[in-house]
Amino acid sequence: MGPIRGNKKKRKIDLKVDIDNVFASGSSEEGGIDWWDEFSKRIAGSVSPSKGLDQFETIFKVSRKTFNYICSLVTEPMMTKSSNYLFLNGKSMSIKDQVALALRRLSSGDSLIGVANFFGTNHSTVSQVTWRFVEAIEEHGLHHLQWPSKEDEMSQIKSKFENMRGLPNCCGAIDSTHIMMLLSASDRSIDVWLDRKDNHSMILQTFISVFLQAIVDPDMRFRDIVTGWPGKMNEATVLQKSTFFDLAEKHERLNGPKLKLSEKAQLQEYIVGDSAFPLLPWLITPYQGRDLPETKSEFNKRHFATRLVAQRALARLKDMWKMIQGVMWRPDKHRLPRVILACCILHNIVIDMEDDAVDEMALSLTRQHDLGYRPEVCETADNNASLSREKLALYLSGRLPA
Repeated sequence: MGPIRGNKKKRKIDLKVDIDNVFASGSSEEGGIDWWDEFSKRIAGSVSPSKGLDQFETIFKVSRKTFNYICSLVTEPMMTKSSNYLFLNGKSMSIKDQVALALRRLSSGDSLIGVANFFGTNHSTVSQVTWRFVEAIEEHGLHHLQWPSKEDEMSQIKSKFENMRGLPNCCGAIDSTHIMMLLSASDRSIDVWLDRKDNHSMILQTFISVFLQAIVDPDMRFRDIVTGWPGKMNEATVLQKSTFFDLAEKHERLNGPKLKLSEKAQLQEYIVGDSAFPLLPWLITPYQGRDLPETKSEFNKRHFATRLVAQRALARLKDMWKMIQGVMWRPDKHRLPRVILACCILHNIVIDMEDDAVDEMALSLTRQHDLGYRPEVCETADNNASLSREKLALYLSGRLPA
């Protein structure tokens, strides 16, 4: 499977959870409670609750409300296939058993065998159920990860960004991270997967904005992602291969109202990114160099504080879905982009559901998500973008001529 780019389709999000219809068999919310009672007895003593969390949230990293909503999303696609998954005692897995298994696999970082032992099944079942869940969450949950389609939604995003450190008309923040993987000796001959540290990885590039859905805005939602390109590629190259880049260059994205900075200066919609990205009319990067004038130095401080939300979102993504946090052992390179996408969708669902479990987790939101990688510098700079950045820096310092 090739790289995954941001979804262009516009879909309405419906967060209403119909608990009574979570199961194809018609189980009720009471039945869900019975399921947890039975499950918790099976794994009694296997997991100690984390501080501030009950055992359910410790195991699955989401609240029961969010768990039920996820079940409601994936029940139809997961139950339409005829496979009957079994525990070692011969009992069939319910849809909640399957969702629980997949969430545990994605969130714990445990091996297939470790998850299989935890649930009382075999490792091949863990692999098959997890993949079916990934397909289902992609098919029925992708509406949680899309670029804002309504003007009032984008206005809220821009307002939140401006409230951070004063950057006006900002629509998102972009950053990238690497998903590490360990390949077999035969695969290591495929140099294309070697990144700049000679590790095998895939690069995950993210467009971050603010509000209702998914890729990372001020609320740390992912709004657009690109994943699947080899880690040896740099951020600028991956960006140029993305659908977002094409749309922005055609003025089909970030094409909302321009902001009047003065009588002679206007500012179009834009996203912010670090120096690894090119300076473009719709992508503002910081000034480079040392001993910068006060106006430029102050701009860089504001710029950094604003784009920090992207780093935090990627750190949270890896903190919650630990399957992509460490080094993956011999993953299927063709399936890995879709696993990453599923984790990004789940990340957004947790935010959209206002999941209290996340607030209780000790997530290190300032921790580096890509340790060991040296920051790169892209020298590409559009002349008009340089002028726009200069006017914005002067505007923020109160020195822009009227």
